[in-house]
Amino acid sequence: MRRRRSAGAASTVPRARPAVATLAATALVGGALAGCGGIKAPDLFVVQRSGDGPHAKLTLLVNEEGGLQCNGSARLDGHALKLSDAQLVQARAIQEDLRELAAKHTSLAPGPKAVLSYYARDESGSVRFSDDSAGQPNVFRQLALFVLQTAQQVCRLPE
Repeated sequence: MRRRRSAGAASTVPRARPAVATLAATALVGGALAGCGGIKAPDLFVVQRSGDGPHAKLTLLVNEEGGLQCNGSARLDGHALKLSDAQLVQARAIQEDLRELAAKHTSLAPGPKAVLSYYARDESGSVRFSDDSAGQPNVFRQLALFVLQTAQQVCRLPE
């Protein structure tokens, strides 16, 4: 029901246009879906570690926002696995340093006493190396240490 306005009186409540109202509702629903996992952050890198030890096998997936999956699980004790800010900065630095090596698909042969082997993949490509590969760039050692520390501190896996 429309109210009559007296002559010269201005309306104090603007009427919403149907298209604007629909757009606003769509934005709210989209925002709600994003908060519920509708939009996924891109991955920084995934690392697969293998070896002979009982806890050697590990797959670690790190995303752009610090989200983490350990052996396919993104939750521990009902809580999402998440890197600290310092760990995320470290992961981003490692990914940046790996970029050129990954683009070349660098693969180093394992040495005679290899215990653990690593395969890391990012948007640029992939790298392969073992803990005793000769001629390792420093970033490979940083990645191996990051994987170990993240597995122990965030994933709470025994090492």
